[in-house]
Amino acid sequence: MRIITRTVLILSFVSLFADIASEMLYPIIPVYLKEIGFSVLWIGILEGFVNFTAGISKGYFGKLSDEKGLRLPFVKLGYFLSAISKPLIGFFVAKFWIFFVRTLDRLGKGVRVAAKDALLSQEATKETKARVFGFNRSLDTAGATIGPAIALVFLLFYPGQFKTLFYIAFIPGIISVLIIFFLKEKKQPVSTMEKGNFFSFFKYWKISTPEYKKLVIGLLLFALFNSSDIFLLLKTKEAIGDRTIKILGATFTSDTITIAAYVFYNLVFALGCYPLGILADKIGFKNIFIAGLLLFAGVYAGFAFDPSIAIIFALFFVYGLYAAATDGVTKAWITNIAHDKNTATAVGFYTSCQSICTLLASTVAGFLWDGFGSFYTFLITALIAVFVMFYFLLRFKKN
Repeated sequence: MRIITRTVLILSFVSLFADIASEMLYPIIPVYLKEIGFSVLWIGILEGFVNFTAGISKGYFGKLSDEKGLRLPFVKLGYFLSAISKPLIGFFVAKFWIFFVRTLDRLGKGVRVAAKDALLSQEATKETKARVFGFNRSLDTAGATIGPAIALVFLLFYPGQFKTLFYIAFIPGIISVLIIFFLKEKKQPVSTMEKGNFFSFFKYWKISTPEYKKLVIGLLLFALFNSSDIFLLLKTKEAIGDRTIKILGATFTSDTITIAAYVFYNLVFALGCYPLGILADKIGFKNIFIAGLLLFAGVYAGFAFDPSIAIIFALFFVYGLYAAATDGVTKAWITNIAHDKNTATAVGFYTSCQSICTLLASTVAGFLWDGFGSFYTFLITALIAVFVMFYFLLRFKKN
């Protein structure tokens, strides 16, 4: 049986180009926002709010996808919304406009993600689920490596020209939309849940299995203290300060070193997804996920202090392994224990709740940083990750 099907391959290339566009901007957005007057607290609120918007819409559009028995219309619309948002962020600097454009970008993700994950799940068996999600995530993250690399090279030649990058990012974004038209799908059995209002997907909790509930409780506890990666980038910039590095005649400032570290993290993430997906299919999702939590705790404990540039890159290497060990594995785990006719709803329910937690986590992280400094922000997160690790060890006896 072919594990990586044509549909999986095309969806993975869609993810590749979409992430080139998104991640070209991700590491420069906190720098750009600070330049136009956003404080760390406002950045935390913004990131929490836009992720909340994306997440709460994932549940609604996931359930709608199950009700229609279709995935592709949601995938197309979602990627289109994200693509057109890229150049818009450079038009104005007013807080209202920035909130609107970032929300539009994340809403696109909310529309597409549950349907896309359900489509990937349909292409796999329970025994190959982690590697299918791992393969998709590897190309997705390859885009997250290429995008910041483009931004890094561009800023080395054109320092501070952030707005031009917003316009360049539109090109790979629209390519990702066009690739989707190579896909076709057959209508799936429709959802077993009744139709309802925007929040009716929350009713999935009542019909979900005990194993699903146990898993989601642990994942959401972790999400409640896992703030946006933007805080890692801000900490990197803070720790580097005014130091510069010269490599092959090029001068790397704190901005470009931060982007380079983020590129390195995504490279490790991309290379690790598929091998760790294969390993998860063989030895169990729980074992790989717990190992990932341990790596996460180590990274955040390391960032609590003021690491050197070399240590920062070492921490981002470990952080890439954590992401590879948990991202695709989590989706595989959830879809494996979801009801077949409600797969997108199950994914949407979890990601919606996760985004509510992210809103709280990012806002709390912003308050902690502003009030007490970055040390306590990162150390508390590391300790919570250890607690969650023990939850999974005790609650899940089997792999």
